[in-house]
Amino acid sequence: MAIDEIQRAPELLLAIKRRLDVNQARGQFLLTGSANILSLPTVADALPGRVEYLTLWPLSQGEIHGLRERFIDDLFDGRWPRLTAVAAGRRPLAATLVSGGYPEAQGRSARGRDRFFSSYIASIIDRDLDDVANVRNVQNIERLLFAIAARSGALTSFHGIGTDLQVDANTVRAHTKILEDLFLVRQLRPWHVNLGSRQIKSPKTYVVDSGLLAHLIGADEQRIVADGGVAGTMLESFVAMELLRQAGWAERPVELFHYRDKRQREVNLIIERRDGHVVGIEVKAGATPRPGDFAGLRHLRDTLGDRFKAGVVLHTGADTIPFGERLAAVPVSGLWS
Repeated sequence: MAIDEIQRAPELLLAIKRRLDVNQARGQFLLTGSANILSLPTVADALPGRVEYLTLWPLSQGEIHGLRERFIDDLFDGRWPRLTAVAAGRRPLAATLVSGGYPEAQGRSARGRDRFFSSYIASIIDRDLDDVANVRNVQNIERLLFAIAARSGALTSFHGIGTDLQVDANTVRAHTKILEDLFLVRQLRPWHVNLGSRQIKSPKTYVVDSGLLAHLIGADEQRIVADGGVAGTMLESFVAMELLRQAGWAERPVELFHYRDKRQREVNLIIERRDGHVVGIEVKAGATPRPGDFAGLRHLRDTLGDRFKAGVVLHTGADTIPFGERLAAVPVSGLWS
């Protein structure tokens, strides 16, 4: 039996629990919800040990193009895509970024995507917000979503956002968690390891889909091509969320983090396996990777030794270029091609 929006009928959970107490065969029920049911005590507490959770993000580029991505697994095996003469520059990626991964947004005109995303945000906040939280001022949630979009991929300062929105930092922190439970944003925790310098401990917060992000910040294809700052924000967010999707089918469980220390060494994305092995990803909107782009990755490689399996700078150029031991620059399309 499939039951959609289970969070709206919590009384069914006791009946399901009773059934599973009698018959523990797997796969009897498929329970779905557009809000994070793990955040709802009525759901999470009713079926402990009797349920497996799967998160369905917007489609990855591999899913859109009918390909099975192995980018994460290959990096842990010390391999990366070896591409030559792919279309270079931001223009070939711009359409991909503004389309994102929501199935309903695929193939629409720019105006059609705008209508879809406007309706989607309104319906999620109006319909699902009450399922996950009791919020007195709903407008603050929507204003926060736009504020996060303007800073997507940057270190999250709850105090700074609160000052801009004229609400206190604790409210911003709590409301950001609500937006996570609605699958609109995702926080990445800082990666902590003793690398000889103090790490910055703020999370990064991303809008979960590049098409949604483009809508929220008012960016179209032409702006991505012309504005390097917008392109950088869009591209890092796109890569982070593509990797989050791919993590769901990696051969071994992985977690995503970011890294930055007080000496301004940083790596946009760190992927770690439970055995402690690590790969690092830097994202650059430029088409000409340079040695300086690898500073953070070299620091990780030299400090972690054999734990560091590979470091890649994803860029908008045409070719894969080696940059020393376990390091390479790879076109962004290597994520899925």
